[in-house]
Amino acid sequence: MKRILGALLAVLMLTSQLIGCNGGNHKKVYEQITPAEAKALMDSEEGYIILDVRTEAEFAEGHIEGAILIPDYEIGEKAESILTDKEQLILVYCRSGRRSKNAANELAMLGYTNIKEFGGIMDWKYGTVTE
Repeated sequence: MKRILGALLAVLMLTSQLIGCNGGNHKKVYEQITPAEAKALMDSEEGYIILDVRTEAEFAEGHIEGAILIPDYEIGEKAESILTDKEQLILVYCRSGRRSKNAANELAMLGYTNIKEFGGIMDWKYGTVTE
């Protein structure tokens, strides 16, 4: 009997930890897509935002045309004043994909609902611009 109760307790604890990781919400907080999928969305959709979360210096060296810059470390303080529509499609990238994942997650925690993270500009084969 003690073994059964112990096993049940272990299962309950594991289940509560798994649910606790995302607050019981099994919905993805953002979607990870490929650069090709991002390009297809850019070609077929309207009203989206391309969000570059690199530094100002990286952005100046070259970025995707039409992208706006909010460095990843400024998402929390600037996103809501710049990205005012929390349901708008936001396509997020950085240099290699690490910062864009963090930024996409932070945007989701701020209540944004249509975030697609497509990795780094290193994998972008569709041209960049400088300004």
